[in-house]
Amino acid sequence: MAGFSVQRYAPERSAWGRFTARDSVVRRLDWPLLGSAVALSLIGSMLVYSATRGRDSLTHGDPYYFLFRHALNTGIGFALMVGTIWLGHRTLRGAVPILYGLSVLLVLAVLTPLGATVNGAHAWIIIGGGFSLQPSEFTKITIILGMAMLLAARVDAGDQPHPDHRTVAKALGVAAIPMAVVMGMPDLGSVMVMAVIVLGVLLASGASNRWIFGLLGAGAAGAVAIWQLGLLDDYQIARFAAFANPALDPAGVGYNTNQARIAIGSGGLSGTGLFQGTQTTGQFVPEQQTDFVFTVAGEELGFLGAGLILVLLGIILWRACRIARETTELYGTIVAAGIIAWFAFQAFENIGMTLGIMPVAGLPLPFVSYGGSSMFAIWVAIGLLQSIRVQRPITA
Repeated sequence: MAGFSVQRYAPERSAWGRFTARDSVVRRLDWPLLGSAVALSLIGSMLVYSATRGRDSLTHGDPYYFLFRHALNTGIGFALMVGTIWLGHRTLRGAVPILYGLSVLLVLAVLTPLGATVNGAHAWIIIGGGFSLQPSEFTKITIILGMAMLLAARVDAGDQPHPDHRTVAKALGVAAIPMAVVMGMPDLGSVMVMAVIVLGVLLASGASNRWIFGLLGAGAAGAVAIWQLGLLDDYQIARFAAFANPALDPAGVGYNTNQARIAIGSGGLSGTGLFQGTQTTGQFVPEQQTDFVFTVAGEELGFLGAGLILVLLGIILWRACRIARETTELYGTIVAAGIIAWFAFQAFENIGMTLGIMPVAGLPLPFVSYGGSSMFAIWVAIGLLQSIRVQRPITA
């Protein structure tokens, strides 16, 4: 009828409809990624408890001291992941300058009287109540976001096919500032992770290969210069010396790695049984709840249990690679690539140092090792990956 129109309204979805719809956040989450991360954190809880339950000097007589805190850290990290998904990586893109500035201020605060030294690295801020903060963990995230924002800006806008040299130089400057501060702490392990992140980000951005090869050459030259000029602390030099010669001072500088290999080797195929490892219960391996937590898995869960950890880490990296490949924006691809480089190198370094194939660098095993700052940062990274997947266009 002329002059008369019928307006059609889509019926409001029920709660179940919102849950099952193709465009719902819940259905679009990468569940293998999330499930693997949760499984690793649960395994980590068991291993941390096994490594600390008999160490009264650490637990103050409470065998559940570290277990409770590890579970609390995981819960807070999970909440941070949910918040990151809710905000979305695109919203966070607009807040990158603020987040970057805060992270730089935090690492600078470590160099003030607020900072504290733990295991030779002046890289912590003591909060109180048995809790501390390691700002360099959060700097890994802001380096990824800051570089991605610069490198992808004109490409995502369609102004150019790949980042130009000036943009790459600016992005490297974003990474260089916090890396220089962290190196001065000194926290060599975190700097190594950040360097790998920078390479991963540049490779994903489509930057000229001249930058990649130039950075590799500059890194090699810088490492030689640092060694020749004596800029490393004595304990760092000792770690590299023990890596080059495992038989060097087995009761001193080589003690950690020797005991770690004994623990892993004694596990065999199926392990000695949870809470039954003689190396673990005998407290022969130092820092077993943090840097050397993989030795607990190797001894008490054996090759099968340690292999399960590797499989779960592999699933996380596989799903992250798939997210990076399927996103339609360069910004999302770069963020995912930076996280992949971070997780892959840190896991390889942590497990490698327990096996004696990498130098000891004081890096935690993602999701498994005890430590609040590390746990919070990696769950935020999982939230970024999930946000990239959730916000991608739905194909027919």
